[in-house]
Formats: sequence, C-alpha cells, structure tokens
Amino acid sequence: MSRVLIFPSFPRAVLLSALALAACSPALNWREVRPEGTRLSLLLPCKPDKAQKVVPLGGRPTSLSMLGCDADGATFAVAIADVDDPSQAASVLALWQDLALANMKAVPASRQPLPLKIPGASPGTPVTRLQAQGQRADGTAVSGQAAYFAQGSQLFQVVMYAPHLMPEAAETFFSSLKLE
Repeated sequence: MSRVLIFPSFPRAVLLSALALAACSPALNWREVRPEGTRLSLLLPCKPDKAQKVVPLGGRPTSLSMLGCDADGATFAVAIADVDDPSQAASVLALWQDLALANMKAVPASRQPLPLKIPGASPGTPVTRLQAQGQRADGTAVSGQAAYFAQGSQLFQVVMYAPHLMPEAAETFFSSLKLE
C-alpha cells in the first residue's frame, strides 16, 4: 500500500509560488545597454555599475568610462576611451590588449584568437577577440575573453572574466556587440 503525502492547500500554494519565482529569476538576466556618449549597444546579464577614471593610455592621460557587473560567478564589463585621433586607434588598442593580458598574468600558450565581427566598427582598425588563462591579483585562476575595437577615435575593450568561462554566456555577450 503506497502512501501519498498531500500538502494542505496553503503550504502547497506557497511552495508552487516559490518554485515559479525561482524559475523567473535566472542567474543571467540579459538586458540591452547603451554606454553614454557612444553608438555601442550590447547585452549585459545584470544591472551594470558605472565608473570613470583617468589612465595613461597611448602616452597621455585618457578618461576611461566603464560599465560592468558580476553575475553567475563571472564579471562582464565594457571600457571606453577616446584618444581624439582615429589614426592612433590601432596602436593604442594593441597596447591596451597587451596591458590587459599582462595584468591577468596570461599564459602565452593559452592565448587563442577568436572570430568576431562588429557592425559599425572602424574598417581601418582591426577587431580583435581573444581568450586567455591567467591569474587574478589574489593568485586564483581566471579565464578571460576580451574584444578590442574602435569607432573613429573611441576605443572599446569588452571583457568577461570567470574561474571557468561559460561558452553560452560568452557567445551571447560578444555576439550582441553592435555599433550604430
């Protein structure tokens, strides 16, 4: 003889409501973001924080605007710098990429270029996307993917860092990049 446990109606309703709410709260809640002062649009999986600072980029102090957030154990961010001279874009982007790889102590053998096309990116400046393995400042392992591109004198760095990259999240994030 089998016994069936029947929940009283109120607790059962609470349980079903809790399950329904959990299903509606994904760890990655994608939303379109348009950084101020740019023609870029992209998807971020969480509400971004904003920051701005001045950094030495391209041999001179440069204002860097950033949007970023953490979701499901990963960091997603976009940084924008304006170098005032579009002819410097390619060299400054290459320098920026090298600095980011050095900062994460990327293992040279782990650096893999990945395909990426960004509608509206400057045609004379390469669009670069790469993946690398390295370390955070505290010494823990980190995987990263980054994209570098320009539109005129505006330079963009789009990054995703996590202990282990999530291919579906990375694809959604990087394939959403568009310049209008």
